[in-house]
Amino acid sequence: MIDSRDVVEDVDLLVVGGGKAGKTLAMDLARAGRRVVMVERGMIGGTCVNVACIPTKSLVTSSRLARRAAAAQSLGLSIGKLEVDVRMLRSHKDGVVADMVALNHHQFLDSGMDFVLGTARFVAERTVGIDLNDGGRRVVRGADVVINTGTVPHLPSVPGLAGAAPLNSETIMDLERIPERLVVIGGGYVGLEFAHMFAAFGSEVTVLDRGPRLLPREDADISGVLTECLREDGVEVLTGVTVKDVAREDAVRLTLEDGRTLVADDVLAATGRDPVTRDLGLDAAGVRTDERGFVRVDDTLATDAPHTWAVGDVAGSPQFTHVSLDDYRVVKAGITGGTRTTAGRLVPWNLFTDPELARVGLTEEQARATGRDVRVARLPVKAIPRARTMRETRGLWKAVVDRNTEEILGVALLGPDSSEVLTVVQTAMWAGLPFTRLRDGIIAHPTMAEGLNALFTSWVD
Repeated sequence: MIDSRDVVEDVDLLVVGGGKAGKTLAMDLARAGRRVVMVERGMIGGTCVNVACIPTKSLVTSSRLARRAAAAQSLGLSIGKLEVDVRMLRSHKDGVVADMVALNHHQFLDSGMDFVLGTARFVAERTVGIDLNDGGRRVVRGADVVINTGTVPHLPSVPGLAGAAPLNSETIMDLERIPERLVVIGGGYVGLEFAHMFAAFGSEVTVLDRGPRLLPREDADISGVLTECLREDGVEVLTGVTVKDVAREDAVRLTLEDGRTLVADDVLAATGRDPVTRDLGLDAAGVRTDERGFVRVDDTLATDAPHTWAVGDVAGSPQFTHVSLDDYRVVKAGITGGTRTTAGRLVPWNLFTDPELARVGLTEEQARATGRDVRVARLPVKAIPRARTMRETRGLWKAVVDRNTEEILGVALLGPDSSEVLTVVQTAMWAGLPFTRLRDGIIAHPTMAEGLNALFTSWVD
């Protein structure tokens, strides 16, 4: 409730949380002359900039270079013994983050928004009380309100795990040493990126996953090739296993349900993320959540409360910054009288292992489940000339096409620079082009994208 002593400030837009969607909307409308307040607890620029995409991909760059250096002789170079300096790694990562935080802060102030560092809690519909980080309190009411509070790493309820000082996707990037032995619980995107990264830095890495194979949303052939690449690079992959309990003495001891025991210096829990909604006072705002705590929204990202939206991870959107940016477009349309929705979005996925996996559209299994008559193409990456010049020939490209319409239904590209090539296919899918346009188009040689000519002639079904 609003305290009788509170002075309520009225603004056009109130944004709670400064993630990609919220900060972009706040800056956009502030530059258009709207009165905007954006409240952020402390991560200037949001999760992506501070503890997710940007720092992790900075370290991915280092791990890839380490792997290239180890194979330098195959490229005719002798560069001596590779040494990984954890302090230099952190300096590299922290430097990239600091530059982007400073850039974001400058953009916030330059836009004309009122950027507030503090903790917000709803006290009424469209109204928050803000405990300011530097002391004091403000109460702000927005004509329109956007909730963009994001998510935090989930800690699974494994007996003993919480007391074993487990790492998560954020704390692992602040290590003071490279662990000799690292166990990763969870074989999803986050777990696999860190597993491959730390293997390149010299750790003995074991990945544990409850499912029968890694990445169950991918087709088995793509998942299988990626698993083999991980194993070739020294990552032990154990699937179909469950952790029974964990204990830490001098080291971490993990007991599996099948009786096996693993010993490690550190354990990384990479088992998803939880929404930041528990202490937001959403009941006072008239905003409802689902059973997992994510804010309930419709396909315009509107909540159950009037003139109140939720965007990004906290709204249950796919947990990618590029999706959050599209959430901004959807909500801006809702506020300014447009009609954009989240229905039918063509969302790309990128896994930055080495080689990397890029995916958009339907898998083969999903396409067949629609009842369509489909064609499937597969191309080993070693068939692409550019891959041979780089001596990076591991991987598999796969495409699924409607046999009758020649429409591209989806691709999975496992290989070097796949995330860059993916946009070519995604653009063709947006345009509704038949696969023949990529099969027969003149694509520069030698590039990885040139492999699309060959992929769409490599039919296996």
